[in-house]
Amino acid sequence: MRHGVAGRKLGRTSTHRKATFANMAVALITHEQIRTTLPKAKELRPVVEKLITLGKKGDLAARRRALSMLQDTTVAAKLFGPIAERYKARNGGYCRVLRAGIRHGDTATMAVIELVDRDPAAKGAADKARVAAERAAAGESEAPQAE
Repeated sequence: MRHGVAGRKLGRTSTHRKATFANMAVALITHEQIRTTLPKAKELRPVVEKLITLGKKGDLAARRRALSMLQDTTVAAKLFGPIAERYKARNGGYCRVLRAGIRHGDTATMAVIELVDRDPAAKGAADKARVAAERAAAGESEAPQAE
């Protein structure tokens, strides 16, 4: 009997599952919208909502608990800054899961999980900035070699 056993296993060990949700939470907070399979999206929603609630609290203990999950100070700064301000008046329900068709390779049901009232400019902005910085660094390091 499965009394009191919550959550899907998703074909992973418990540590792998914890790492997967941590990585997906960082991606969702960074981009404010990600595409994944429906079971993963449904399991990720309570994880992210608890993190946003910690961000709204804003005290030192909440910041340390969030950092232990996120492992990234820039994402934590976004969580405790603009995201906490955005959802200050909202009592839960910070994420939505939308079905997004079926993946052709294995017919897995796909979903889009996004933050409610998200910033559309945030999707991909961090990746674009990272690529631009890498190109600038590569251009600076290659310029002296060409001379």
